Amino acid sequence: MQIAGKRVMVIGLGVSGRAAARVLAARGAHLVMTDLRAGLECAGLPPGWVRLGAEDPAWLDGVDLVVASPGVPPTSALMRAARAAQVRIIGELELGSRLLGAPGTPSVPIAAITGTNGKSTVTVMLGEILRAAGRRTFVGGNLGTPLTDAAGAEFDAAVIEVSSYQLELIETFKPRVGVYLNLTDDHLDRYRDLAEYGRAKARMFENQEAGDWAILNREDAHVWPLARTVRSRVFSFGLARPAREIGVREAARRPCAIWCEDGGLVFADATRRGQIGLDDFTLPGQHNLANAMAAAAAALALGVEPRVIERALGQFKGLPHRLELVGTRGGVKYIDDSKGTNVGAVVEALAAMRGPVILIAGGVDKGGDYGPLRAALANKVRLVILIGAARDQMRAALDGAAALELAPAMAEAVKLAVVNARPGDTVLLSPACSSFDQFKDYAERGRVFQELVRAL
Repeated sequence: MQIAGKRVMVIGLGVSGRAAARVLAARGAHLVMTDLRAGLECAGLPPGWVRLGAEDPAWLDGVDLVVASPGVPPTSALMRAARAAQVRIIGELELGSRLLGAPGTPSVPIAAITGTNGKSTVTVMLGEILRAAGRRTFVGGNLGTPLTDAAGAEFDAAVIEVSSYQLELIETFKPRVGVYLNLTDDHLDRYRDLAEYGRAKARMFENQEAGDWAILNREDAHVWPLARTVRSRVFSFGLARPAREIGVREAARRPCAIWCEDGGLVFADATRRGQIGLDDFTLPGQHNLANAMAAAAAALALGVEPRVIERALGQFKGLPHRLELVGTRGGVKYIDDSKGTNVGAVVEALAAMRGPVILIAGGVDKGGDYGPLRAALANKVRLVILIGAARDQMRAALDGAAALELAPAMAEAVKLAVVNARPGDTVLLSPACSSFDQFKDYAERGRVFQELVRAL
């Protein structure tokens, strides 16, 4: 990709935008860097022209390429002006995939994971499996470390979490293995409906070829139909045995599969059938079994031996703020699931709980339907404590499904939970909303919850 001497605009100077700016500057680009935040701290930015605040299309004069950060909506003034002027627009994901690896070395195979829920867990899980197999593996993407940070470094593989926002602006991005976990209501403040959201995620497969792999959830009605349209080989995963078992002779012509059986995983791929034990796998909930299957299928597609997968899954202890046990106080468990930022994630979290639950939820509404929570609350949740900007909207949607209380902020919510909790209960933070009304991100929200619990 020709960068040296080009005038490149980077829109959005968060983590991914700054990473893109650094790698562009290192390759000789003349930078124009913009962000809507007028008071943004600019320390650490590479040399270039910095413009903050309200966007001015005149900033595009002479620009050859635009690199947009994932959080920049397609409706931004600069994005609209760039399209009108036919200036090429790509995202940081596309840029990173083109620059991945050290010069003169073989191309680095990419495993990309998308879906509404479970992306981060499967990304890190697969990365740990590949590292256990002795492969130098980059792990990042939407998870936290931008793919452009891997430019110029030597890796045997890259495992990246990819969001729908990132996939909107790809051109040639082509993972060797693409994993699509699930699709539920989320980000409907950006997309017209679930179908548009799903199409954005499905772009992950559009450049794949016959030698690549699509790892698809055969038990998700929105994901599984892609098995009929992708050009790549399909490896399906699901808790139940496939309707028709896939034998080795058939596997070359039909999708390969992995499923749960007798407390472990059974798989059939193009050349073999085998088992992966789960005796040491400790993550709670059926959704984490699905995550383990997806990671195992991707690892098998990349040629990792089953015994290595089994060992790595047994050593994997989960990620912060994903059903993380904070502690037990007075016989009450406190669990941080701050990463549960949509209704589907909260339903999964509740299904993994044993005993009565006091649920702390709320934050910024993302346009989804809270209705599916009603059934999940029944007979399990004694009290729902609602916080944040969406609390009144959630109260209206959940009225009658469980006892409801409102709290202005996290500190008051935790106090209310302590007052109402009984020995044997679980206090679960699983918000079903984003955090940006009261916190920088979900991680800060989880840290605040944990600090309050530890101070009890």
